[in-house]
This record gives sequence, structure tokens and C-alpha cells, in this order.
Amino acid sequence: MHPQFPQDPDLIYLNHAAVSPWPKCTCEAVRQFARENMQQGASRYPNWIQKEKQLRERLCRLLNAESPATIALQKNTSEALSAIAYGLDWKQGDNVVLAEQEFPSNRIVWESLQRLGVETRLVQFPDYENPEVALIAAMDRNTRLLTTSSVHYASGLRMDLQRLSAACKKQGVLFCVDAIQSLGAFDLDVRGLEADFVVADGHKWLLGPEGLAVFYCRPERLNELKLNQYGWHMVQNAGDFDLSDWQVARDAKRFECGSPNMLGIVALESSLALIEETGLSNISNNISRNISYLIDNINIIKNIQICSPVATERRAGIFTFHVKNIDHTALHRSLMANKVICAQRGGGIRFSPHFYNTHEQLGQALNILKSAIQ
Repeated sequence: MHPQFPQDPDLIYLNHAAVSPWPKCTCEAVRQFARENMQQGASRYPNWIQKEKQLRERLCRLLNAESPATIALQKNTSEALSAIAYGLDWKQGDNVVLAEQEFPSNRIVWESLQRLGVETRLVQFPDYENPEVALIAAMDRNTRLLTTSSVHYASGLRMDLQRLSAACKKQGVLFCVDAIQSLGAFDLDVRGLEADFVVADGHKWLLGPEGLAVFYCRPERLNELKLNQYGWHMVQNAGDFDLSDWQVARDAKRFECGSPNMLGIVALESSLALIEETGLSNISNNISRNISYLIDNINIIKNIQICSPVATERRAGIFTFHVKNIDHTALHRSLMANKVICAQRGGGIRFSPHFYNTHEQLGQALNILKSAIQ
């Protein structure tokens, strides 16, 4: 058992693509913050602001962003995507290109623009080998933005973001990445990628709480997004409450209209500290080894069809499989009842282990799965 994840000994947690459990350090940080609130109220608010600053700096390093000024803290991925979708100045006949397989967060917001005369082009992938080809082929001179998940939530398909970015740059198309299924698990270099926008919630691979997300906006794009929310926190001199001649913040804080989620900030900052301490390359390697273990050992079960890509360059932290002639809803219930925490996704069962999960746990999960099927 990893010292930072002292979960119930009979629990096998394989659901990080949904909601991650907090590490011990994060639990302790929240406890300490709550105790401080109880005993001292907001008397140490400057310390809380410092914690917020540290979180932005950690997110900046994780993304290899230009500076913390490019980082906005949002409530969730949907809010960040909405800031983009309703910040751009659309023209009648513009279109957005995305995959049919996108999670609703990265589909509904773009479909909602249809009332403004914006076409949503949903692309079906013919296979896992070259999914980028289909997306690139769907773009034309009226394409304003291409949006993609870095890793698809149901299949675990890992996209070639560099290839998509190059195509967007060549055609003058904005490039938006929903990184919720990879950030904290695999490297994402926003500068090297030349992404215009990157968004990700903190409650999956980042090991943080729900209710806090990161929104990266490339500096050149800041002034291209009109604002739809206003408040005391998104102005240039947010601490001067008597200032009547206010100006919108020059950096990404302009997307944060009101009071920050300090509880979430304390929690996510602690989780990111653990990720930095562990090392992202170590985390990525462990996750990859866990997925390899599942691919190599799932054959102990008959009638299994792997729904996730098996090519190394296409794998992420998600392993989805389908069992022939099985009611997957009942199978999922059985796995959960036997403390294998997983999800029913993509027409099958989804396992999503993190870096701290062991091969022993994965082997136990496969044995429980085999028994449930029999």
C-alpha cells in the first residue's frame, strides 16, 4: 500500500478517470485549513493568497506555460470551455470540428452555438490508427476551431496533439484541448504544442477535489475572448474596493469573476505538490506499466474484447473491455459490490489505475472479474 493512499485494504480503486480519491497529504491539508478557519477565521488570508499563487505556479510548471499569468482557475472544465465558446466572435457559417466520441462537456457547449449559426461537425473515427486524419479532413476554410480531448474518456485513445496542432496552425484554426484525462498522468507542454486553449478539471488524474479546474489561455488569445461574467475579482486592481475607474485584468484572472475557491485551492495545491515530488515521468511510467499488465493478463478471461487501443503510442491510463454475452450493467454492479471501483463506459467496463496501484491489485481485480463472469 502506498503511504499517500491508505485506502480500505479490501478496496481496489480503478476509477481515476472518473473521480480520484485524495492522497493523505491533501486530506491533511484540508483538515489543517478547516481547523484554521474554525479557530482564526480569515485572519491569515494573506497566507491563503500565497497558497493560491503557489497553485498557479505549480500548474504553470505542469503545463510548461509561459507564466502563471496565463492560468485561470475555474469551477470545472465546462465553465472553462464555455468561456472560450461564448468569448469568441463567431460569424454565420463558422464551424467547429470535434470527434463524436467526446465527453458531453466538450460537445454540448459547441452544439449550443448552433443558434448563432455555428455548425458543429462531429467526426467518427474509423479506427485507432490515424484518428487525426478524420478530424483534419473535416476542416475547411470556415473552420474556426478544432477541439479534442487529449485522451478519450471511454476508449482511452490518446490523440497525437502535435499533429493536430500543426494542421490547425497551417489552416489558421484555433486549437483547443480538453486535457482532463491526461493532465497529471502524462506530459503536456502547451508551449511546445502551441495550443490556444487547454482546460482540465482537478478531480481525476490530478488527484484533487471537484469544483476546481485549470484554464490555460495562450497570451495572444486573451484579448480575442470577450467576457460574459464580471465581478470584483477579475479587475486589474482587485484589492482596491474604492476604485471606480476599474479595468479588466490584463492576465487570465479576467476569467475569474468572483471569490476564489480557497478550500479547493488548498487541496489541489497539495495534490500537485505530491505529483511534483513523485515526478511526472515516474507517474507516467507506472501508469503505462499498469495498462500493459492489464493488456497482457486479461486473457485469463474468456470472451473478452479489449475496447482500448493496444499500440503503445495510443495508450493512456484507461483500459476498457467488453465481455461477450454479458449484461454489463449487472457486471459493473458485481464488481463494485466486490470493491473493485470502476466505471461502465464505452459499451463495456473501464478500469483506470493511477501510478500507486500495484500489479497485485490489478491481478486481484482480474480474478474478481473472472469470478463475476462465471
